[in-house]
Amino acid sequence: MGIEEKLPSGFLLTTVEQAAGWVRKSSLFPATFGLACCAIEMMTTGAGRYDLARFGMEVFRGSPRQADLMIVAGRVSQKMAPVVRQVYDQMANPKWVISMGVCASSGGMFNNYAIVQGVDHIIPVDIYLPGCPPRPEMLMDAILKLHEQIRHEKLGVNKRRAEEEAEEQALQAVPTIDMKGLLR
Repeated sequence: MGIEEKLPSGFLLTTVEQAAGWVRKSSLFPATFGLACCAIEMMTTGAGRYDLARFGMEVFRGSPRQADLMIVAGRVSQKMAPVVRQVYDQMANPKWVISMGVCASSGGMFNNYAIVQGVDHIIPVDIYLPGCPPRPEMLMDAILKLHEQIRHEKLGVNKRRAEEEAEEQALQAVPTIDMKGLLR
């Protein structure tokens, strides 16, 4: 015996944050940034067998102005880093980033001067996807995890408050060097 039984049919009860989160998660437009072998797996994910159209992502956008999700697939060279940043800056807000593959996440086996040791040195990353190369199922799982992050994202004053609380918790955290137990 709740309030929903007292309302006439056709009414929907929700908050603006929940409605905006649902709309945002259901309409992600990915901008591809395929730089190496991980790009093949990313393209496979968009094909018929794995069918990203179930999540409203069937068209990979060619223009960053039409996209709100960047999937960086593969190693990023020092020459390509400014281009990655420029594409990210041209994307409309709100925007999210998935770092696909070990090379994009940490430089992979390429520990030299020519490869950026993680795309997070250039742009902020929301989801890290390990693997060399990661399977299409793993990319779909990362996208679903990003959907959950987007769905629960706060808006306006609540977002600023959540960011301030996270910053305060990070400042109060014990540095790794001072931790005891399994790390030592």
